[in-house]
Amino acid sequence: MNFHDCFVKGCDGSILINSTSSNQAEKSAPPNLSVIGFGVIDAAKAAVEQMCPGVVSCADILLLAARDAVATIRGPYWKVPTGRRDGRVSTAADALANLPPGSANISSLKAAFASKGLSSIDLAVLSGAHTIGVSFCSTFTNRLYNFTGKGDSDPTLDTEYVTRLKSKCKPNDAVQTAEMDPGSFKTFDSSYYSVVTKRRGLFESDSALLNDAVTKAYVKSQATKRGPTFFKDFAKSMEKMNAIEILTGNNGEIRKHCAFIN
Repeated sequence: MNFHDCFVKGCDGSILINSTSSNQAEKSAPPNLSVIGFGVIDAAKAAVEQMCPGVVSCADILLLAARDAVATIRGPYWKVPTGRRDGRVSTAADALANLPPGSANISSLKAAFASKGLSSIDLAVLSGAHTIGVSFCSTFTNRLYNFTGKGDSDPTLDTEYVTRLKSKCKPNDAVQTAEMDPGSFKTFDSSYYSVVTKRRGLFESDSALLNDAVTKAYVKSQATKRGPTFFKDFAKSMEKMNAIEILTGNNGEIRKHCAFIN
């Protein structure tokens, strides 16, 4: 949610806004349909509003919750300066235009990150967030069954892994999920990079990290080092991402309810 918010009009909590009869908001865009946790943010906002109404933005709460969630599952801890204000605009079109899809190649990934002031190293580091969580089979089954339209599999995927995924994900399955970091998807660690080096990255965007000298070098360094720098690097990259196009002062607002513009 942190990434999906900050990459669209900056870190302004716009992903939290509900759609209306006259506007399809960011959360209704296909890349965001699998994003969960809105209830957690709403509950935190309600509790904060009881203590100090109209002071803490939904944007700040979202970023603080993301940081604390990672720290809770043994991940790194980073600084989250507060004082952001909430955006008043949220459209599905903006989400589609700014969020790189799981099918993105390395060139489009680097361009998307560069447009937000993030480097190729930031791309490799933040992709490591895939060490936790699951994905719906429907987001990657084209890699298993019909990659080029000829009923084939993506040749960049390890063949044994393809077989394993096919046993779990059938064609057109919109319900079943798969772990992004098998065996470690509930613990924040650097094992994602070992997965990618074995050609078992779940998305094309994971595999794409091996198609650039800089990102490939980072992936390999984190997969092989005894004491990888991933935690320190992730904290640094998150702090950079959390500063994208923030609203302060008279810009934006402090929403009373995160799902609704005041």
